[in-house]
Amino acid sequence: MNRIALITGGTRGLGRALSLDLARQGFTVFATGRTRRTLEVLAADAAAEGLDVRPLLADVADQEANAALAETVRAAGGLDVLVHNASVLGPRVALADYPADVFRAVLDTNVFGPFDLTRRLRPLLRPNAAVLFLTSGVGVVGKAGWGAYSVSKFALEGLAQIEAEELRSAGVRVFTVDPGSMRTDMRALAYPDEDPSALRRPEDNTAPFLWALLEAGPEHTGTRIKAQAWTAA
Repeated sequence: MNRIALITGGTRGLGRALSLDLARQGFTVFATGRTRRTLEVLAADAAAEGLDVRPLLADVADQEANAALAETVRAAGGLDVLVHNASVLGPRVALADYPADVFRAVLDTNVFGPFDLTRRLRPLLRPNAAVLFLTSGVGVVGKAGWGAYSVSKFALEGLAQIEAEELRSAGVRVFTVDPGSMRTDMRALAYPDEDPSALRRPEDNTAPFLWALLEAGPEHTGTRIKAQAWTAA
């Protein structure tokens, strides 16, 4: 049986690295993105390696897009891996100065999107499938200036814990992973004065994610992993 993965925000940064790594493991990978250019680049790079990566134009905040993604997965026969990587940062300003419409938009992408997509894909998750949520340190300890992004990650932590409990009986494993600092566009937005060359590249940070998705047993469901502190057992 062909193994199927869906990675949201799968065309850039860590999502792109995971899309290619899972394809190298023999998965058919559906990778979503919001810009045609990044979709085209990923498709070309995957084709150059002979990998089965299928980029899809989609926004997880859009319910119709999520319904279409579910139908794509249904047509493929089911799902073994779901990675909720798509996320937006929002402005780094105090809550008192935060635009209400932007606050809502950040939560739509970072919280509603994973909730809505997971509920649509639940019937398609195969036994021993893995669902992985990308979290952050500011989803555990709130910090001034992190606004809606921090709030969204607090909510995502709770969402993942509930999903872990509700999916346990179906044999579906659920994880959250805090990737830590990496050389990504979002990191550059958050820390514009930081030297990116001092940070890990996303493609050098996939090991803990692959362990959770491919090796961790059902006894590990609900685990929260800090990638920077992670070492293979």
